[in-house]
Amino acid sequence: MVIIVRKKILALLILLISVFSLQTISYADVMNRNLLCYTLKTGISMEERVPNTFMGTWRVTSKLLDSGGSSIFKLSGVDLWNLSRSGNVINLSNPFTGASASITVNYVDGSTIRFTRKGNYDNKILTDTVELNLDGERFTGVNTLTLETLSDVNRSVIKTETARYSLVGEKISGTSIME
Repeated sequence: MVIIVRKKILALLILLISVFSLQTISYADVMNRNLLCYTLKTGISMEERVPNTFMGTWRVTSKLLDSGGSSIFKLSGVDLWNLSRSGNVINLSNPFTGASASITVNYVDGSTIRFTRKGNYDNKILTDTVELNLDGERFTGVNTLTLETLSDVNRSVIKTETARYSLVGEKISGTSIME
């Protein structure tokens, strides 16, 4: 019986020492010692930070800057981009090609917007990364394309081709925002 009481007293003392030692650590100590092991995320999504003036129809011209020696990429192009928002999802469609995809916004700082789009085509994966600087009814930017060819056997990447294009966009029509 005495041993059980001693064990309970010892456990209680350890618990009290632990509680009191935790109270002596301030929030600043926790931050300085990196004792906080989780990250809280809150606020507005990147998609919601994209200015409404970016939505609408744009005439986009592209000019090849470099292609890593590959000849599969066009030297220049003209496209129509229709950008619309539904909630926190932004969709980019091209009426010329019939292509349509949701884009992932990676970065927004004022009028600078960076987004990616990834598509799978047979044994190829195309990743588009676009960074734009919006200036009213016009934008300029760079589009980086990465085309990965996959092995038929184990789906590993056997070839990677890249290209960078300069982009200039001119607004054709207003916004296309659906709530």
